[in-house]
This record gives sequence, structure tokens and C-alpha cells, in this order.
Amino acid sequence: MVITRVAPLSCAKVAGLLYLVLGLIFGGIVSLVALAGGFAAGESGGAFMGALFGVGAVILLPICYGALGFVMWLIITWLFNVAVGMVGGIEMDVK
Repeated sequence: MVITRVAPLSCAKVAGLLYLVLGLIFGGIVSLVALAGGFAAGESGGAFMGALFGVGAVILLPICYGALGFVMWLIITWLFNVAVGMVGGIEMDVK
């Protein structure tokens, strides 16, 4: 079997979804760290600012990760198709 082309939009959609999930995970971690840092600050508004920053991380990181993952993989698969066109493909042995 020789891979000669990958559909860029299809690959970008899958990668965008995977990066969105990673953004949710990383956003949750950043949220917990921000909340812990806000409580550790000892100031009266520290916990509120930590919670506000944490909620922003849970909302913004998945959107940014998903969008950047989509765009980057769209470009990467396009470049892959150009390179494969030059060298003739990738040979794979499958059962």
C-alpha cells in the first residue's frame, strides 16, 4: 500500500477536535493552579482573581488550542501532499 494523498480538511477537523480536548485538559489544570495561587495569596480579592483567571483558561485555552490545531494541521497536510507528490508516496505494509 502506498499513501499518495491525505485529505487536508478531514485531517484538520480530527486534529482540531483532539487539540480542543487537550485545551480542556490544560485549561482545567491552569484553572486549578490559578485558584490555588489565588487562595495562597492571602489577599481578600486573590481568590476571586484566581477563579476569574481559571474560568478564562477553561474557556479560552480549548478555543485557542482547537483553532490553532485545525489551522496548523491544514497547513501540515497540505505540505505533506506536496512532499509526497515530489517523492512518490509512503510505502506501508499492512495485514
